[in-house]
Amino acid sequence: MTKYEPLTKKLQSIPYREWPTSFTEIERTLGFRLPKSAREHRAWWSNNPSNSVMTKAWLAAGWRTEKVDMESGKLLFRKVSGPVPRKGGKLFGALAGSVRILTSDITQPTGEAWNAEQN
Repeated sequence: MTKYEPLTKKLQSIPYREWPTSFTEIERTLGFRLPKSAREHRAWWSNNPSNSVMTKAWLAAGWRTEKVDMESGKLLFRKVSGPVPRKGGKLFGALAGSVRILTSDITQPTGEAWNAEQN
C-alpha cells in the first residue's frame, strides 16, 4: 500500500466522468500535504506513468489530470475508459483490442510473386 492509495480509492468511488477539485481537497483525501513541487511545477501533474508515485495512483484508478491551474491550485480529473495499463507493452485507449501483432519469419518466401516490371 502506498501513501497515495487513498486518492486511488477516492477516484474509484466517484460515479462521475469528471471530478473538479483542488490541491487542498486532494490533501484532505490523502491526510497530508502535497510536496512543495506539486504547487510549483505543472509537470508534477502530468499523466506520464513514470512521473511519480502519485501519478500512478490516479492512473491506476483510471483517471487523468487536465486543466491544472497552478495559480488557483485547482485541476480536473477526467475518467478514462479504464485503468491505464502498467508497463508490459499492452495497448490501451482507442487502440485497445484493435491491433494484433502476428509473428512470422520474414526471411521465408510469402508465396506472392512481386514483379516491378508488370503493370
